[in-house]
Amino acid sequence: MVVRRARASDAAALARQLSDPAVFGGLLQLPYPSEEAWAKRLTDGVGATGPDVLLVAERDDELVGAAGLNSVSGHVRRRHAMGLGIHVAPHAQRQGVGQALMAALCDYADRWVGLMRLELTVYTDNDAAIRLYRRFGFETEGKMRAYALRDGVYADVFAMARLHPSPPTLPPR
Repeated sequence: MVVRRARASDAAALARQLSDPAVFGGLLQLPYPSEEAWAKRLTDGVGATGPDVLLVAERDDELVGAAGLNSVSGHVRRRHAMGLGIHVAPHAQRQGVGQALMAALCDYADRWVGLMRLELTVYTDNDAAIRLYRRFGFETEGKMRAYALRDGVYADVFAMARLHPSPPTLPPR
């Protein structure tokens, strides 16, 4: 498996995956994303110059998952935090794809961007995702009731966050 930065040519595969009810049902994304919208997002929104990043996992020339970090706010005092989102294709779940993507994002956040805080929300019934996040140091900070409409029903989420395990320091003089 290869984890790499997403590129515009990944738009069709991302739109296809995120159209799968087994995928979008676990996310805050709306169903039926278009390839054109993903192409625009990949060319305009997730560039190489800012801290936002979208990574994809590729196995046997097939895109099997994606994960990204996005700014949570335009406020100066929130620059130390980013939001995390991840999905894995249904046929590739529980095969190490999510773990590889999480490891790459945490490495990017810790060693290259110097983030202090990673944040996410996860549906309270998504046990597999919660276990994955906990393995990477995320802790539940609270439960938000009726947070999002999912398949016609308001669903609760946990707010989870991970603080940098060893924040950057200056080298000794």
